[in-house]
Amino acid sequence: MSTSTRLPSPDHAAGFRAALLAAGFTADGLLDLLGAPAYAALARSETVPALRATREDGPLALLVRLFLLQRPVPYDALVAEPAVLPVEQALADGWLRREGDEVRATVDVRPYGGPDGEDWFIVSDLGCAVGGAGGIGSRDEGVVLGVGGASTTLAGITVRTPVGSALDLGTGSGIQALHAAQHATRVTATDVNPRALEFTRLTLALSGAPEAELLTGSLFEPVGDATYDLIVSNPPFVISPAARLTYRDGGMGGDDLCRTLVQQAGQHLNPGGYAQFLANWQHVEGEDWKDRLRSWVPQGCDAWIVQREVQDVTQYAELWLRDAGDHRTDPEVYAEHYAAWLEEFEARKTKAVGFGWITLRRTDAAEPSVVVEEWPHPVEQPLGETVRAHFARQDFLRAHDDAALLEGRFRLVAEVVQEQVGAPGAEDPEHVVLRQHRGMRRATKVDTVGAGFAGVCDGSLTAGRILDAIAQLIQEDPVVLRDRTPEAIRLLVEQGFLEPAAGEAVM
Repeated sequence: MSTSTRLPSPDHAAGFRAALLAAGFTADGLLDLLGAPAYAALARSETVPALRATREDGPLALLVRLFLLQRPVPYDALVAEPAVLPVEQALADGWLRREGDEVRATVDVRPYGGPDGEDWFIVSDLGCAVGGAGGIGSRDEGVVLGVGGASTTLAGITVRTPVGSALDLGTGSGIQALHAAQHATRVTATDVNPRALEFTRLTLALSGAPEAELLTGSLFEPVGDATYDLIVSNPPFVISPAARLTYRDGGMGGDDLCRTLVQQAGQHLNPGGYAQFLANWQHVEGEDWKDRLRSWVPQGCDAWIVQREVQDVTQYAELWLRDAGDHRTDPEVYAEHYAAWLEEFEARKTKAVGFGWITLRRTDAAEPSVVVEEWPHPVEQPLGETVRAHFARQDFLRAHDDAALLEGRFRLVAEVVQEQVGAPGAEDPEHVVLRQHRGMRRATKVDTVGAGFAGVCDGSLTAGRILDAIAQLIQEDPVVLRDRTPEAIRLLVEQGFLEPAAGEAVM
């Protein structure tokens, strides 16, 4: 589908939605029809298993072939199934087009399950549901993609507390705006690509969500001086030598787009508001990547930056060359493009590229908390509450010096287990590990005092009282133990192993 093709009208989206739901065209319905292996293959843009599973006609099979597999279906078969679609209205509104005796979809309509069981639909360009090894289905500059791993990652880490206003910057097909509409009174969605805004309008309408304010433009330019309680963005973060595809190439050199986005976000946040982004950043020779990212954090904001993955420049170039389908072009053209990427990285002294999450919270604190870490290990999504709790703990720690910390009461967080590691038969373990089974799934080594302290934290005794009891057991001076332990307590609180007991936290 060319990006110059007229997109469907949302005028009758409510009736279209009702028909799709009546036919079982939902995430659960697809799983029942296709089976788990074929359903999972669809997420990888592999269609052969689903084609085999929909060989028999039926309302749901016809819809799957139309909108997910982009196959023509006989017009007569479609109108013979009155439960499928209001066919003539769908043709008139542009969701379908007729070619002789057959009907084709004009856009990809993909069922998407909301966090509370909602039946939503993400509308994008044909062949552009992200995930296949063959790259996207279009090389048009303004192509609009559907839901991919990056989209669902950002949706999962976003803090979902009720807010008055939310901004989805670089909305694409509208998935972040759709999520935000469930807990924000007012949603604004922007994109440099006007077609993306039309797709967002379709996604919201077909999902039964409230309309959003839709604005065209780059970065924060369309919103002027407006401020928000929540800003989310899955921006065009790819570090590329040329801006070829609007959805991924930001048109700025290196990681300047992500840096600019983060630095400008602070002035558009209301007090207490969150800004959450996915981003790429350069690992430059002679520079600590953590220092690079700390320099991005705007004044007045706490930050939590997590690097999830690092690729050397060859891996990175190959990933995005495949994404654009360049591996299917003439070998000499592919080699030329590949060389251009490597030359760009060499000129910028870039040895690798990091990918991860950046969360800002507007606090205007005199001593901002900026945590930059690498965490490539598995996590348990959704993480929105984990992110919110991280910043609440920073507030607590900032408000409590060591003396106040020892007067505080703590609880061991649920789902934390203790593991003892040592040689079989040994009287004492070599070390003790506390491990989370939820959220970030962290693990941390603790000494005997730390293990004993965490094990008895149930909110009934102050930290100082617990340490005094431990000092008596291990025959250590309690004053010395009180002096050397607060740092360890802070670390256990910061990483989410301990939480202030009820009434102790500063929220």
